[in-house]
Amino acid sequence: MSVLYITKWNINPGKVEEYPKWAQSAIQRTLAAPGVVEFRAYRASAGSHQTIVTYEFADMDAWSAWQANEDVQNVFAETYIMGLNVTAELWGPSPVVPKPIRPGG
Repeated sequence: MSVLYITKWNINPGKVEEYPKWAQSAIQRTLAAPGVVEFRAYRASAGSHQTIVTYEFADMDAWSAWQANEDVQNVFAETYIMGLNVTAELWGPSPVVPKPIRPGG
């Protein structure tokens, strides 16, 4: 049963120049903490500076331990400086579709 943690933000217009370097550091620091199964990042295909990142975990216990990590806490505190309109969502598996369904499978 996997857990998905989704965070979204708009890049702070005053931080556009320093954002790429910070983002690379932030990714490395959050992935250094144990528990992440997969990380992905997305940007709007046109016009927007909105960023969405997803972290996948094996279960709630893995997410909880990761979330409590001091480096992870520091990164998310920094996110409120580098980004605007920051949101976070924690998603668990659906009782209707508890496992992935892939086409043809």
